[in-house]
Amino acid sequence: MSMLQVEGLTKTYGDKMLFDRLSFTIGQKERIGLIGINGTGKSTLLKILAGVESSDEGELIHSNDFRIEYLPQQPDLDEGLTVIEQIYYGDSAVMKAMREYEQHLLDFEKKPDSAEYQKQFMKAQQLMDQLDAWEANTLAKTILSKLGIENYQATIKELSGGQKKRIAIAKALIQPADLLLLDEPTNHLDHDTIEWLEGFLSTYKGSILLITHDRYFLNRVTNNMYELDRGRLFKYLGNYQMFLEKKAERELQEAEQDQKRANILRRELAWLKRGAKARTTKQKARIQRVEALKEEETFSGRGEFDFSIGSQRLGKQVIELKGVSKSYNDKQLIDSLNYLIVRGERLGIVGPNGSGKSTLLNMLAARVEPDHGEIAIGETVKIGYYTQEDEEIDGNLRMIDYIKKVAEIVYTVDGTVITAEQMLERFLFPRSMQYTYIRRLSGGERRRLYLLKILMSEPNVLFLDEPTNDLDTETLSVLEDYLEQFPGVVITVSHDRYFLDRVVDHLLVFESNGVVSRFQGHYSDFLAHIAAQKENQLLKEKVETKTVKKEPRKKLSYKDQLEWDQIEDKIMKLEENIEKLEQAIIEAGSDYGKIADIMKEKAEKEMELEQAMDRWTELSVLVEEIEKNS
Repeated sequence: MSMLQVEGLTKTYGDKMLFDRLSFTIGQKERIGLIGINGTGKSTLLKILAGVESSDEGELIHSNDFRIEYLPQQPDLDEGLTVIEQIYYGDSAVMKAMREYEQHLLDFEKKPDSAEYQKQFMKAQQLMDQLDAWEANTLAKTILSKLGIENYQATIKELSGGQKKRIAIAKALIQPADLLLLDEPTNHLDHDTIEWLEGFLSTYKGSILLITHDRYFLNRVTNNMYELDRGRLFKYLGNYQMFLEKKAERELQEAEQDQKRANILRRELAWLKRGAKARTTKQKARIQRVEALKEEETFSGRGEFDFSIGSQRLGKQVIELKGVSKSYNDKQLIDSLNYLIVRGERLGIVGPNGSGKSTLLNMLAARVEPDHGEIAIGETVKIGYYTQEDEEIDGNLRMIDYIKKVAEIVYTVDGTVITAEQMLERFLFPRSMQYTYIRRLSGGERRRLYLLKILMSEPNVLFLDEPTNDLDTETLSVLEDYLEQFPGVVITVSHDRYFLDRVVDHLLVFESNGVVSRFQGHYSDFLAHIAAQKENQLLKEKVETKTVKKEPRKKLSYKDQLEWDQIEDKIMKLEENIEKLEQAIIEAGSDYGKIADIMKEKAEKEMELEQAMDRWTELSVLVEEIEKNS
């Protein structure tokens, strides 16, 4: 059943066409992922649906009581409101009741014996009853707590940018809506919060249309995919994995159609050049046909060439940290860190927001001095640093001139020349766009251009600070291809599970009180390791707190002993199989069909591994108990 019908939606900015007569419907319980390269108008489409912007043409058809809730990328919150007030901003009756109840609750807790306070508190409770606001209040605090917000009376102006985004997410989730629009909800969220959000959205009563770069999130949350591409909207049934398969099929069909069109055009031009005799009306018809073929839009995939771009020679000494410590405002971020970065390193830096990850990158780049310790940087090191902050770019420059200021050509490892124009094409800026003034680009397009500028400088050590916050999924795929063949060192700070799994093979993990530990393996391996630790701890606590005492076992049963003798070998084989499948995914390149089959097999093996680890935990507890009592 259709809830929202969109008819003939058209939107332009200057001479740039964002949408060209888009039409689609959104039904009940749909979970739609909206993707497309930066600058295609994804956020603009959400704003039009939310009523924040208007379209040039078209209409939105829905019932009068149809309600939309919208989370923008950059939420505009009222700095003077408290957290709980912001959640219900716009619903004056509920907000007033919430404010009075929370204030009287604080007063009552201070002076519980005061008759006046008791009277006011009872009055506030009655108002909450009248408005049926108790469930809303409980839901609001539950969601805020899950998003890491505990102080409900803090004013918005006291919060960090990341906390403000979480408040906006909570507000969007709490308000009842038929259609929830989410623009990059996973930005600045850690893994646990993203995992919770995935679960929450799976039970959401309304429909959802969301934009996100997080490909695991897309795969788990969506059941339909929309792609904006050159003013057109393509629809795919299924999640992100299905989208990759169907898009590959579509691009192949488009490429074949382009080849057929080129062949027809070639024949028609040859006929006209020969001046073949024909009736005048037929000749005119041929000329009109040739002109029409010339004007038809052709398929434009990513520019294809060898991506093994060279870099300046990197010597044996790269970067070494010796006893490095750093604190801010009496908070210890890093305490006595020793670490040696070597050639070819692929290092991910993970941890909670505010733990010091970006600070470490800034120290490695010599932008921030450590409080104690030493950072030795090799003489041949040339750092390329993609930061979270926007670079000041002269908007009056054309794109091609901005890139050529760094380099007009780069070389592959085998010496092949690649021009700035070709690199721009590879990073999704077609030739027709390369002389556009930078001031006319979207924010996402500017970030993509900034990334390319850094890569064109041919660094041999590359720092990436949360690159997935600003780059679309297709640009990330291009970057991942680049990094796969990059001969230098890559160090990245990110929360993006998919990106980390593809780009790095070991981690520095920021914990608490300045402790930074090391983990050998991919980010998904690390998350599985943490989950196993938590489960093991819970199981031990459950065993320790059992109230019914049983006769201690003297030995394992025959079946359990046989399983115990074999289970570690089973776990090792499963881990080896998963590693081989991960390598096979990398080797598959852009063969999305093959990737989908491998990912399905990998998911099955990971499930087997998880079950084996659970069983190993159960048996190890039994073995420890037997050894203790023997």
